[in-house]
Amino acid sequence: MDDAERTEQRLTELEIKASYAEDLLERLNDVIVRQQAQIERLARELTALREQAGPADGASPRSLRDELPPHY
Repeated sequence: MDDAERTEQRLTELEIKASYAEDLLERLNDVIVRQQAQIERLARELTALREQAGPADGASPRSLRDELPPHY
């Protein structure tokens, strides 16, 4: 195998590796996009839960007895 063939083979191997790296990068980017959407959804849910809980200043402490169903 002469130098030109070795160079061609190495170039082909590098192109294959670059192709795999590009594919991996795209898949990782997709994961990040999905995770960011999930983080934003969870942050909205957390905000909604905090709003349902009432004032955060602690002016009116909640009793667990207030939350019992009527049949207790």
